[in-house]
Parts: sequence; structure tokens; C-alpha cells
Amino acid sequence: MLAVENLDLYYGDAQALAGVSLEVPQGSIVAIVGANGAGKSSLIRTIAGIERARAGRITFKGHDTTRLESHQICDLGIGQVAEGRQVFPTLSVAENLEMGGLLPRARARAKSALQEVYAMFPRLAERHAQLAGTLSGGEQQMLAIGRCLMGQPELIMFDEPSLGLAPLVVQEVLHTIHVLNERGLTVLLVEQNVAVSLKISDRAYVLENGRVAMSGSGEELLHDDRVRQAYMGL
Repeated sequence: MLAVENLDLYYGDAQALAGVSLEVPQGSIVAIVGANGAGKSSLIRTIAGIERARAGRITFKGHDTTRLESHQICDLGIGQVAEGRQVFPTLSVAENLEMGGLLPRARARAKSALQEVYAMFPRLAERHAQLAGTLSGGEQQMLAIGRCLMGQPELIMFDEPSLGLAPLVVQEVLHTIHVLNERGLTVLLVEQNVAVSLKISDRAYVLENGRVAMSGSGEELLHDDRVRQAYMGL
């Protein structure tokens, strides 16, 4: 569904990604793991069209998206739940969700999609009139996921979805990701909790200093001694 080929990204003279290649098959959960500063978020932002690659190619369902604007990439069916949730704090829950449904691909189904989001996250329905900035961290993450779903994505990129959340809420969020995948959505997951992300992923890539250092099934990497020593302290 998504293919990244030999991607190079620079911030000024500093290289953030070097020859990164990966594939995300339709219907799968693919995890990107690595230390802080390894280039995980840079990769997500480049796929989303927020950053512009200096070299390489990105294709989604056969479309070359490398030079497209971010709104065009969203309208092709790539959604993003950004690091830090990025909800609109002065808008209500309902208004945040309505913003997610403004994509041309999503407008026809906006009303039914809203009901689907409320069915998945009953707390958002209860708090539809509440300002998003007054929600708890976990509720804001639900809202960020719900807003993404309003855009009718076929692939969702999650950037550190558990960051700053209590352990119980983290389990809820990861369960939600698993449920969405079971419903047919393809997932690209960047997550600081390496053990958990490898457990739920079909395939995984380890980024080190902007390069793919290792790849394999989630199960293989979960039991790889190098990964366990470097990222799980085992």
C-alpha cells in the first residue's frame, strides 16, 4: 500500500534520513522503532508531506506522493495522528471532529462518520460540547484519533500515541489501534514503547541515526538480542 524508497531528508546541512526504504502492506500494522533522534518523526512528517525529501520516492496505492502537498496526501487516504495530539484547544470536541471531516474525500460521509466515532469513543459523545483543551490527555488522544477517522483514511500514521499518558490509558490507545486494524485500516506506528509496538505489529523497522538498521517481523525483532539490549534493557 505504501512504499518508501531511498529517502533522504535534510534540515539545513544536517541529514535526518539517509537512504530509508520500507514497505507497508495493505491491512498490516508496521512499527518504526528507535531511540529519540533516530529520525522516526521525520519519516512520518515526510510521508505526510510536511517535510520535503531531497532524494527518494514515496508511493501510496501506486500514486507518487513525493512532491504532493500535505492536504493532497490526506485526500488520497493517508491520515496522521500527530505526536502531542495537536487538538484545537479552543474548539469543542464536536468542532474538532468536524474539522477532520472537511477533506473532499470525507464530506459525503461526515454525518455517519461522526456517529461512528461517537460509538467508538462514547466519552467524546458525552463531552461533545466541551472545549478540547480542557480534556484529559487520554481523552485528547481519543479526539485526535477520532478527528483522523473523520477524514476517511485507509492508512493511519500514529506518531508516539502513548507519549505522556498513564499506563492504563496507553493500553486503551493500543487496543484502539488493534481494533482499527481489525476493521481494515492499515497502520504505520511510531511508538516509544518498543516491546508493546513489536507485539502488535506484523512487521517492524529499526531506525538508527536516520538509517534502517534492522527489519523483520514484529515477533523476530521482539526476540532479537540486539533489540532487547538496546531498547528494552534486557
